[in-house]
This record gives sequence, C-alpha cells and structure tokens, in this order.
Amino acid sequence: MTDKIKIVGFTGSLRRHSFNEAALRAAQLLLPENAELNIISLADLPFFNEDVEAEGMPAAVAKFREQLAAADAVLISTPEYNYSIPPALKNALDWASRGDNPPLYGKPAAIMSVSAGMLGGARVQYHLRQVCVSLNLFPLNQPEVFIAAAHTKFDASGNLVDEQAKKLIAKLLAALVAKVAR
Repeated sequence: MTDKIKIVGFTGSLRRHSFNEAALRAAQLLLPENAELNIISLADLPFFNEDVEAEGMPAAVAKFREQLAAADAVLISTPEYNYSIPPALKNALDWASRGDNPPLYGKPAAIMSVSAGMLGGARVQYHLRQVCVSLNLFPLNQPEVFIAAAHTKFDASGNLVDEQAKKLIAKLLAALVAKVAR
C-alpha cells in the first residue's frame, strides 16, 4: 500500500483546553508511518433536527460527512458526561447516520477516553459501542485506552507526558491501521 491510511479523529468535548483533543494531538505523533490523522471539530454542527435536514444538509454537516467519507477509519476520543456520551458527540453521530450513504457505514473505529475521574471514561466507551452497532461502525475491542486522572497526564501546554498512556495510544493506532490494511 503506497497511499497513507487516512484516519479522521474527533472528540465529544467542545472545551477550549480539552484533554481529549490533546490526546488526539498526541495520537498524531504516535501514528504508524503509513497513516495520517486529520483532527476535525464538531463545534459548528447544529443540533440534529429533521426539519433542518428536510431543508437540506447544513454546510457544516455536509463538510463533516465529506471528511468522514474520505477517511479509511475513525478515531474518537471522548470525555464521559454523566456516565454517558457527551451531547456534541452524539449529535455528530446522529448527523452521520442520516441519508442513503451514511459515511461511517462499515468503517473501523478506535475509541479512547480521557477523564479527570478514576475510571478514565470507561462507561462512555460502553455506551458509544452500543451506538456504533446502529451506525454499522466497527470499533476495535482491544486495546482499550482509558486515561484517568487527566490533570496528571498532560502538562500545562496540553502535551501528553504519561509514557504508559502514550504506549497504549500507539498500540491502539497500530491495531486500527492493521485493521484497515486487512
């Protein structure tokens, strides 16, 4: 394979100094050489509304869907909100599920979560995996990446400094790239 495997990454956090976005930036540095990661924002997506959809896909949604369609795989890094999926992430997945050609259909995905809590966002990952069934999006089962106590794993500039977390992310990315290559 001469072309690089294209991975699109996004987070359910809209926070300016999001640990999950910082984890995606770390992932860009930990990728296998035959892959590239394009991080996209969900901030401009309107709330899903069938009335809005009936008037035509909003430009931000169309762009988001195009970016997903152009990717070979997906990397989601998400916080856990009240034991579940943040609204920005669920909204994006709802928009991606619409239409005749859902852009996530049949794609491999990797999930990681970063949280200030002790479980590192474990519960959000299980809820997200349930949503993936409806999307026909295929998340990897292993390795699992839960980064707990986030405030101790990133420096003041948002750089991942925890070596164990870096190793886990690198393993996750290698598994995702291998899945695409198969």
